[in-house]
Amino acid sequence: MFNDTITLPKPFNVADVRGDFPVLQTYVNGAPLVYFDNGATTQKPWAVLRAMEDYYTGYNSNVHRGVHTLSQQATAAYEAARETIAKYINAASVHEVVYTKGTTDSVNLVASTYGKKYVKEGDVVIISAMEHHSNIVPWQMLCEDKGATLKVIPFDENGELRMDAFKEMLDERVKLVSLTHVSNTMGTINPVKEIIALAHALNIPVMLDGAQAIAHLAVDVQDLDVDFYAFSSHKIYGPTGIGVLYGKEKWLNDIPPYQGGGDMIKTVTFAKTIYNDPPLKFEAGTPAIAESVGLGAALQYLMELDLAGMRAYEHHLNQVALEKLRTIDELRFIGNAKERNGAISFMIGNHHPTDVGELLDQQGIAVRTGHHCTQPLMDIFCIPGTVRASLTFYNTEEEVDKLVAGIKKAVIMLNK
Repeated sequence: MFNDTITLPKPFNVADVRGDFPVLQTYVNGAPLVYFDNGATTQKPWAVLRAMEDYYTGYNSNVHRGVHTLSQQATAAYEAARETIAKYINAASVHEVVYTKGTTDSVNLVASTYGKKYVKEGDVVIISAMEHHSNIVPWQMLCEDKGATLKVIPFDENGELRMDAFKEMLDERVKLVSLTHVSNTMGTINPVKEIIALAHALNIPVMLDGAQAIAHLAVDVQDLDVDFYAFSSHKIYGPTGIGVLYGKEKWLNDIPPYQGGGDMIKTVTFAKTIYNDPPLKFEAGTPAIAESVGLGAALQYLMELDLAGMRAYEHHLNQVALEKLRTIDELRFIGNAKERNGAISFMIGNHHPTDVGELLDQQGIAVRTGHHCTQPLMDIFCIPGTVRASLTFYNTEEEVDKLVAGIKKAVIMLNK
């Protein structure tokens, strides 16, 4: 008889994973650490730390250049990590996965290559008013250099993009749309699939800053039909100093190299250089090998979890946090989008966010304070910054309760 039994993954349980992250076991100012600064950087599981240690202690060598055993092992691990990344984001080919230093480097790469070739005087690049500085400044620099115009999609009082305004911006002068998938300040999940479809109807390519989305949402670049997608390893439980630029193969074949040097070439003479094929075409010099291995290990770790259950738990935890934070009389949210994840930004009365953050730190609670590299957004709200609590799957409802109690204690101290 045919056996159609399906083995389901073990339901996600936060208690099962917290022990995988050694930093979560530490104490800060005499209290167990409550880490709510995941939007800035996530903690690393043992799987990542051990994978990087194994590289340095077992087969440390350069890649792509040696015939000796260690070099071959390093190359295999480095490229295996690229295959894991391609699988995680459902790229059509490993050739569409470019290693970079991080999201910032990825955006600069596209601005310096696609922008150099396709943006001319009088053209338009579109971003949004909720962008991180890393997705503002490179386009400003490009537009200033080319004599192009940077247009900005506004958002409403809830922190949701004004799609009517975006549609009015689209015309034949627009050469690229680049915006965040998820706001690092407000947690807004932007309607990126609709944005991509609208842009593609006019043959306009789209780049997404996925730094805040990659750890919380299922990112399928083929389903999105996005042209470029950028994210950083350290936002998704991997090491710092490494990131990814996904690019459709047609674009990576078409645009010029970003930097010159070793590995991005096929042949070099004093008369002419022939460039390598993507992705090596964009990876000049000795890469961050251990970091690449670490990123691969982070994504492999995630793929061994119940991802659907993990994301459902995260969504639930965010809803619980929002509900409990609403019980604080002096608290005002900055951003109230219907579709959101990750970041929760707020103000406590007229108190400066830094004062609140320092009082929470005294209680072992780590949050981010300041403008979060979104100064134009802060100017729109006429505030100096916010307190930002950013949650992820290893956080707990008990930690949310500690945050709420910690804020209430801080309010009492600040109001004295």
